[in-house]
Amino acid sequence: MTTPLERLLKAQIAMAGPLTMADFMSQCLMHPDHGYYTQQTVFGAAGDFITAPEVSQMFGELIGLALAQSWVAQGRPADAIVVELGPGRGTLMADMRRATQSVAGFAELPVHMVETSPQLRALQAAAVPGVVHHDRVEDLPDRPLFLVANEFFDALPVRQAERTPEGWRERQIAVVQDSLTIGLSNPVPLPDLAHRAADTTPGDVVEWCPALPGIMAGLAQRIATHGGAVLIVDYGNWRSLGDTVQAMRSHTYVPVTDTPGLADLTAHVAFEDIARAAPALARSAMTPQGVFLERLGITQRARQLARGLSGAALDAHISAHRRLTHPAEMGNLFKVIGLAKTPNALPPGLDPAAKGI
Repeated sequence: MTTPLERLLKAQIAMAGPLTMADFMSQCLMHPDHGYYTQQTVFGAAGDFITAPEVSQMFGELIGLALAQSWVAQGRPADAIVVELGPGRGTLMADMRRATQSVAGFAELPVHMVETSPQLRALQAAAVPGVVHHDRVEDLPDRPLFLVANEFFDALPVRQAERTPEGWRERQIAVVQDSLTIGLSNPVPLPDLAHRAADTTPGDVVEWCPALPGIMAGLAQRIATHGGAVLIVDYGNWRSLGDTVQAMRSHTYVPVTDTPGLADLTAHVAFEDIARAAPALARSAMTPQGVFLERLGITQRARQLARGLSGAALDAHISAHRRLTHPAEMGNLFKVIGLAKTPNALPPGLDPAAKGI
């Protein structure tokens, strides 16, 4: 099927030439009329994917308590705010707020969310009354930030380039025989990939996120000045290598250029790029999600919640615990990294990073 956005993209390409992968992803996800996040039900069973907070309340509870512990370690700053980037339906923050009622003062801190979708903002406001919304990370106030970004960076558009004997050639979206097609540009200088010359060979594809350095630099500046902590949870690896852009529609993977605007587009996160963009902060090692949650006590919490459950409810609860932690499911695919002003302010459950990047 040809979507309205596909027709618009073809006309744009005919006038201005091929699109970078980042421009294509941006249009597919955030076009004001035809973008995926502006017209779809994207979260939960009715949507195209289920995030960790939708799997079980345990995820949000433990994230909240980890950030609360960092807040306590930093002297309980009264002017702090709790922040979430890309908050979905608000499920994660609602679970965080409930679980941290026992930490005097933390649950009363103002909640700020960075979200551009009007539809999702409405859901978030219903889940977390009193939330303050922002369009951009740069709009967050200059105060101590205790921030979580769960599956936020994977939704940011990425550019892609393939190394060839002649140099880097950028992957682009063009129109071939009336179909959107991925091709290669002529060799072009790409300063963002200068540091990848030593560890790539012809045929390798590298991705980079143009928006990531600015977002992380803004967060790092606020935390270095005012304090706070960041927990980033996402799927990916330390360093980008290979084409990881993927499209999902109705819980099924589809070709990236099919049905623009109707499929979710994501890419694996390169955690090295997060670290490189915030050199002034202390950071943790990159830790598998399953290890992180086990260190925070998810199995003990699962046993508490299992009391009184039986039959299908108990089976679903056990399945949720496995899905979040088992290496064959989300446990290894998803990684966690923490950042703070000093190592002793890092959230629990994470090891300090080795020296160097």
